[in-house]
Amino acid sequence: MTNPNDIDAGRLSILLNELRLPAIKMLWADFAEQADREGWPAARFLLVITEHELAERDRRRIERHLSEARLPPGKTLDSFAFDAVPMISKAQIMAMTAGDSWLAKGANVLMFGPPGGGKSHLAAAIGLALVENGWRVLFTRTTDLVQKLQVARRELQLESAINKLDKFDLLILDDLAYVAKDQAETSVLFELISARYERRSILLTANQPFGEWNRVFPDPAMTLAAVDRLVHHATIFEMNVESYRRRSAMEAKRQRARPPVYATINEAAQIDAPRQLEE
Repeated sequence: MTNPNDIDAGRLSILLNELRLPAIKMLWADFAEQADREGWPAARFLLVITEHELAERDRRRIERHLSEARLPPGKTLDSFAFDAVPMISKAQIMAMTAGDSWLAKGANVLMFGPPGGGKSHLAAAIGLALVENGWRVLFTRTTDLVQKLQVARRELQLESAINKLDKFDLLILDDLAYVAKDQAETSVLFELISARYERRSILLTANQPFGEWNRVFPDPAMTLAAVDRLVHHATIFEMNVESYRRRSAMEAKRQRARPPVYATINEAAQIDAPRQLEE
């Protein structure tokens, strides 16, 4: 039998480092011992250690992509209250998390509804599921990204900044409900939408319907052009439900308003009866 100690383990470690195979470097000795003990053919040993290497690479890649995605914590599909948003099909959302039916085509997703209706939660949960399925995602408030692009424009680096976002298969722009300060600010958002059109996907959440987007794009021609690019190849969800936060607050208020419940004499007697028997 081959004993791992009979080979130049130090040289093997160096070679595995050069080949960038850290999982095999860590696991090969244990698996070699098991293979010798159980009489594995060489092909099985090779298959097992390479499978572990690939699994570890997948784990590290997902870990990196989760870190760069900047998703808000705790927003998962399991914790999303689908029953509170009946117009959203859970089956459709689960199908979307595979990503290949729309991200590969640069299609968009648009979510509309009043504040507190679950748009941001659902957007983040979809983003998390996509990262776990191997896609690259960035979650950002629209205002934060627009401000960064504005800085890039002043530094004559806008094109470069937009190109860097190409590494993300999906850009989640959360909350379009800000009031534009000037034409220059909204134009960087329009340039981002135009640059990703039919190439990379955008998931956008907004409180206002399209008819009120003149608050964001004061130029009617720019509004029309932005809507046209976003809607083309888009899935649109209208989440017109009562605010989850408001529902929770009202339920808490009702709980506080309920009169106190006291035990009746008969109930008290039933509770005390076993004690009396014990005594």
